[in-house]
Amino acid sequence: MLDQYFFDFKTDISDVAIPEQLNNPFGLDIPTIAKVAAMEFKDFISDASKNWDYDFEKQRGKMFGVLVVQTQEGGFGYLGTVSGKIADTVQCKEMVPSIFEVSMGDYFINSGMTELTNIGKRINKMTIPSEIENAKEERRLKSIALQRRLFEHYRFSNISGIEKNIIEIFEEGKHAYPPAAAGECAAPKLLQYALAHQLKPIAIAEFWWGKPKEQKQSGADVFYPACKDRCRPILEWMLEDGGLFEQNSLS
Repeated sequence: MLDQYFFDFKTDISDVAIPEQLNNPFGLDIPTIAKVAAMEFKDFISDASKNWDYDFEKQRGKMFGVLVVQTQEGGFGYLGTVSGKIADTVQCKEMVPSIFEVSMGDYFINSGMTELTNIGKRINKMTIPSEIENAKEERRLKSIALQRRLFEHYRFSNISGIEKNIIEIFEEGKHAYPPAAAGECAAPKLLQYALAHQLKPIAIAEFWWGKPKEQKQSGADVFYPACKDRCRPILEWMLEDGGLFEQNSLS
């Protein structure tokens, strides 16, 4: 499936410096080759989004990421994706997908969410305080169990080929329990795909596209670091505590 997600550079990069090691995902020193990839991917989004039922300027902007990679044959290209998903109705076959497949475990996430919704409907019809509190506690416990099961299906490999799920990764790194949506950000998705397909990570960059949100805004040369609460434990695991960076670059 490499061809589906692999973008060849349209820009002549023969005179562009190729970094010897991956730049720090938590820093803002973005290599030129990653900026070129981001520029091209923005052009792709601008064109492809014409067929999406989503208005980035009116509804909500999104964070996107690109990862420049080198193939086993020595060629260069890049991968691109969005953090989370654009919308339930938007499918883009050229973007690296989520680590989690909804069909896993016989669609347990769908049935689980339906069950939580039904409990909520029951609560709305209740009038006895004790029954309401019991139902709320039932919903809370089922939600926790569903979230844990979901995290168990988010599995990442490190550069040595060892695989662990998100809960194991956070526990090993002595971090708090994974926050919601951990594993869905652009950087982990891109690196997971690259490592799984023997593509060498060269340079990474993340940018905002669409309607501004808080401090996030679009811009020709505006880039953002990977988030620390969701991404840092995962990226440190995947890259073996910064094994692809200069010493202490993740501090």
